[in-house]
Amino acid sequence: MMGTPNPGPLLELRSVRAGYVPGHDIVRGIDLEVHSGEIVCVIGPNGAGKSTVFKAVYGLVPVRAGQVLCGGADITNIDPSEALATAGIAIVPQLRSTFAQMTVYENLELGMYRCADKARVRDRIEFVCDLFPTLAARARQAAGTMSGGEQRMLEIGRSLMWEPRLVLMDEPSAGLSPIVTAEVFDTVRRLNRQISLTVLMIEQNARQGLETSHRGYVMEQGHITHQGIAGNLLADPDVRRAFLGAR
Repeated sequence: MMGTPNPGPLLELRSVRAGYVPGHDIVRGIDLEVHSGEIVCVIGPNGAGKSTVFKAVYGLVPVRAGQVLCGGADITNIDPSEALATAGIAIVPQLRSTFAQMTVYENLELGMYRCADKARVRDRIEFVCDLFPTLAARARQAAGTMSGGEQRMLEIGRSLMWEPRLVLMDEPSAGLSPIVTAEVFDTVRRLNRQISLTVLMIEQNARQGLETSHRGYVMEQGHITHQGIAGNLLADPDVRRAFLGAR
């Protein structure tokens, strides 16, 4: 069983409209909440606006209306360089983001590149390596020589270095085999149990994404069309027909 979520919203999107081109919103007035200790998954077809939601939260695309709140503080249009240090929001991007020529240890250090306290950095690396024994065993290995699944684990581990309140995961299964995908989702559930990790993820693999999560949202054409407890969405006939291959 996954860890029990704590009450109270950590992240709130209130009537958020956002997009890349003036006058053309990709996200069209959505409301979304993530509570501390939750795993929340956003599913939907390509082009629905899922990635734009993440970019709006992280300040990578302008929010033209509405609010983004984190811990009750307004972070609408936050500077992306301040999202982690100020709001405590880390991101695991869809595209591979490890530095191939650098060691696993050096990649983890980059997760706290703004921290001058070397002892604290070492303590955090030890903490992450305790969570990921494979990373501990490969600390001096070049990241680029590891498998895709191991590099994904490194990306997740690096996102934890600054003790984030929330981790955004953009398509954590992207480019991975079904077996490795299952391992990644198992890791997300384990971290939720062990350290009450709060996660908002986008996932094309709707079934596994929802099975991993406490709650879910379905996006279509920039709008939220369904939301609720993940198990209820998995059982919803409309969601099953549209996204889970059921008739």
